[in-house]
Amino acid sequence: MQTLYASKGSESENIKPIENFLVKSLDSMYDLYLAQMSLLIEIHKKAEDHLDKTQQKILATKEEKNPNVKFINNEVLQLLRQNAALKDKFEGQKVNLWYLDFEYIDVIFKNILESDLYKAYMSTKTSTFKEDKLFLIDLFTEIIAPNDKLYDFFEDTRLTWLDDLPVVNTAILKLLKKVKPTSAETIFTPKLFKDMEDRDFGIELLKKTVLNQASFSEEISGKTKNWDAERITQIDNILMQMALCEFQKFPSIPVKVTINEYLEIAKEYSTPKSSNFINGILDKIVKEYKSNDKLHKVGRGLM
Repeated sequence: MQTLYASKGSESENIKPIENFLVKSLDSMYDLYLAQMSLLIEIHKKAEDHLDKTQQKILATKEEKNPNVKFINNEVLQLLRQNAALKDKFEGQKVNLWYLDFEYIDVIFKNILESDLYKAYMSTKTSTFKEDKLFLIDLFTEIIAPNDKLYDFFEDTRLTWLDDLPVVNTAILKLLKKVKPTSAETIFTPKLFKDMEDRDFGIELLKKTVLNQASFSEEISGKTKNWDAERITQIDNILMQMALCEFQKFPSIPVKVTINEYLEIAKEYSTPKSSNFINGILDKIVKEYKSNDKLHKVGRGLM
């Protein structure tokens, strides 16, 4: 949807640039994942640096000279720091995202120090792996993920990162919940796709929608004659075109799955009335396809 919107909804035989934009956007999601993981590591480094500077103060207190190192010794953060596979991924990027934007690390670290969550965690000096893991999960959920300044930074850094952020953050939380002291190094470098069929489907859906936009638009226009064209948003049009593409060009996808998917996207990205409008138009089109025997789905229960 984003790619079609960025291409201004124009049908074109030269779809390679549009396809490249989609592939780059998909790959960019993994860059966001690495950015969040490196953020955790940089916060841990900041904590070490803060502790060193505190100990070296000329008028350091007894507590400052013998600080609580529980956060520094957090076993999950230590696993992250020592993970060779993750280091390789960072080096492959050839850019340290936080080197020039270190102020975000400072802001988040300050928020951590001031939080009740951190104070409760640091009320003792030792912990188990489980406690360290639960603390890091809560830290990510309550302080890092909802941080407004970080949100603005991601918005300014990459065009598609804001939409990817909920998916990436959810994936990170699932990963943290699964991690164990004996986990393989590859746990922190998951694959972007479960299998390449997912990626290929996205590319095929894009191609077939772009190549058939004129006919899809004409079909939609025939069902919206009583609607002012200017009142139908570009996103609504794109979502309906994509739905028609799945109806016609992807026989293995059930009609109900297609409709439900695009209604959910409309609720997230379009107007409050869009989902009802799109549902009505797609329902008309499906009924017409069925009466004219134009809906050819394969497999049981796909109609």
